[in-house]
Amino acid sequence: MSRRAILAAALAAAAFSPAAFAQDFAITNATVATGDGSAPIANGTVVVRGGKVVAAGAGVAVPAGVQSIDGTGKWVTPGLFAAVTDLGLLDVEGVKDSNDSEADESPFNAALDVSPAVNPDSEHIAVSREGGVTRATVSPYNGHSIFAGQGAVIDLGADPDAVTRARAFQFVQLGEQGARLAGGSRVAAHVALRNALREARELAASPNAARSPDALLTRADAAALAQVIDGRQPLYVGVERASDIRSVLALKTEFPRLDLVLVGATEGWLVAGDIAAAKVPVITMPLRDLPSAFEALAATQFNVGRMKKAGVKVAIGMFNTSNQPRYAPQEAGNLVALGKLPGAAGLTWGEAFAAITSVPAEISGMGGRNGGVRAGVLAPGAVGDVVIWDGDPLELSSAPLEVFIDGVKQPLDNHQSRLRQRYKSLDRTYLPKAYDW
Repeated sequence: MSRRAILAAALAAAAFSPAAFAQDFAITNATVATGDGSAPIANGTVVVRGGKVVAAGAGVAVPAGVQSIDGTGKWVTPGLFAAVTDLGLLDVEGVKDSNDSEADESPFNAALDVSPAVNPDSEHIAVSREGGVTRATVSPYNGHSIFAGQGAVIDLGADPDAVTRARAFQFVQLGEQGARLAGGSRVAAHVALRNALREARELAASPNAARSPDALLTRADAAALAQVIDGRQPLYVGVERASDIRSVLALKTEFPRLDLVLVGATEGWLVAGDIAAAKVPVITMPLRDLPSAFEALAATQFNVGRMKKAGVKVAIGMFNTSNQPRYAPQEAGNLVALGKLPGAAGLTWGEAFAAITSVPAEISGMGGRNGGVRAGVLAPGAVGDVVIWDGDPLELSSAPLEVFIDGVKQPLDNHQSRLRQRYKSLDRTYLPKAYDW
C-alpha cells in the first residue's frame, strides 16, 4: 500500500473516531450516582475531558476553560450497561431476512461470531440509547446446537464503529432448552458439552495433527472453543435449575481454566453459597419470578438479593426486543423496593444501580483490570459515558435528558420518538367522526 493510501485510510478512520468529537465538559450541582455501589452524592460535579472521566463527586473543582452544565435538580450517572442482549442483530424479529440472531441451518455453531452482523443504525440501538444505555453485550441465540456462538461487546454511539470487542464470549445453553437441542435429555447436553471441550483441547494441543475420524465438531468450531478451554474467552452458560448450576460448576474439576458466567440462574439462590465459593458471576433477570417451567419451580423476586447477600457478583441483564434494555432501571428499582419490605431480600439503591452499570461492565471485561477499559462508573480514567436524568433514574417517571458516549453528546431521536412527536401535535381537524370523544 502506498504512503498516500495509508494516509487516506488513517484520515478516514479518524473521521469516524468518537475521540475526534469528544467534548470537555463539567456537570455541576447535580445528584451524582457513580455506579460503584455507593449511595448517590448530593450537589456533586462530574468532569469529562478527552472522552474520559477525570473527576466525580462532591467538592470537585471545574478546570478553567471547561464548559459547565448546570445540573440543579437533575441526576448524573454513568451510562447503563445492558448484558446479554440482541441489540443490532435484527430489525423485525418475525422477518427472517432481517434477523441475524440465530443460524438454524448453519453447519457451524461455536465458531459463529455476531460482530459482522451488528448494525449500528438499528432502531433498537437508537431506542436503547434514548433510554440511557451506552454499552451492551450482544449474544446470539441457539440454532440447532447447544452452542449459540460468540458474542460481542458494543457501544451504542451514533457512529459506524459499534463493536468494541469481537468474540468476547462463547454462549452455551444447558437446562431444558439445552436438553431439547442435544437430543432430548440433560444427559445428552452434558455429554455434548464435555465432548466438545475435549475436542477443542486436543486441537489446541496439536493444531496441525490429523483429527480423530469420530470428531463431531468442525475444525472451526473446535478452534473457537480452544479459547474457552484456556480461559481466554469466557463461557456464558444458560442454566436455571439449582442442580444444573451445580453440574456447571463441577465442569471446573475437569477444565480448571474455564472462565464461567451463569446466565439465568432462576434458582441460583438455592445454591448461592456454591456459586460464591466458585467465584462465578451471574447475569439474571430479577422479575423472572414465576415457575414458568419445571427448572424454575423455585423462582422468586428474592433471587438477586439472596445471591448478593451470599457474596455472588450479580448483574441484571438478558434483554431482548420484547424486554428492552431501556427497562433495566425498572428491574433495578424493583429490587430497591423489595429491600424496604420486612423480611424481603432486595438491594440498596447503590447496589441496584451498580447491577445495571459497573457490575455487568466488570463481568463483560470492562472493569479496568490490568489497565483495560473501564466502563459503568464515574471514576477517574473511566470512559466518558455520562447520562443526565430529569430525576431519580430508578423511578419510572424519570428519563434521560442528555447522553454522552466517550465524551460525545449523542442524538436521542429515533423512529419511536419521531412518531410520538408526530401524533402528539397531529392536526385533528379532518379526523373521521369515529374519533370524536
